[in-house]
Amino acid sequence: MLSLWKKKPQEVQEPRGKLVYAIIPAAGSSRRMGGGNKLVMELGGQPVLCRTLQVFEQCDAIDGIILVCRKQDQTIYAGLCADWKINKVMQIVEGGPSREHSVLNGILACNSQIGYVAIHDAARPLITDEIIRKAVETAKRDSAAAPGVRCKDSIQRMQKGRMIENIDREAIVAVQTPQCFDIDLIRAALTRAIEQEMQLTDDCGAVTAMGQPVTITDGSYENIKITTPEDVILGEAILKGRMLK
Repeated sequence: MLSLWKKKPQEVQEPRGKLVYAIIPAAGSSRRMGGGNKLVMELGGQPVLCRTLQVFEQCDAIDGIILVCRKQDQTIYAGLCADWKINKVMQIVEGGPSREHSVLNGILACNSQIGYVAIHDAARPLITDEIIRKAVETAKRDSAAAPGVRCKDSIQRMQKGRMIENIDREAIVAVQTPQCFDIDLIRAALTRAIEQEMQLTDDCGAVTAMGQPVTITDGSYENIKITTPEDVILGEAILKGRMLK
């Protein structure tokens, strides 16, 4: 049984910052989009990356942004930030061979004034201020929080192409981003995950592997990740729906 993560006595005694920074991993290859960089594709007349960053730019719960990307994209993304007046981007950091490495690179770029991080997929441009705020506020209380939504579909466990067990939907949540953490907690969790070569799908997995629970906050079915061409169509429809409200 893993014990819950606790700060070491010397860490508790040291003064720590209260700033909240968004870590935006944007180092993916866009393979499932079928060619081209999905983050520079336009969604509602604005590049996907800039639409994502702009929400964090305008959110008072976020003090700064660290963007993590491939070396060849750094100049391009810096230009987009300038063009769209994304002023909270403090650093553009080179990514690593995996998402865990990339996020950890972003965290290691944080100074001692930063106490919490909100890690958000660059390809989730339909995030809202309210979702960010709730996750950040909860992480400040519980050390770890992430937005989630209930699964609508029937969930089955599969083996060799056949359904073998029904899984109760009430026990399942689809976890989204931003996933927000005490910076010392997520730094330790990701370092451990990389050292042990864990196979993870998100940052919460590294934290729960240490025995630390993550509080689920309200997400949204509109907070989709742009992964395939079909997601672009859905994203455009969501934006149009928002304009009509």
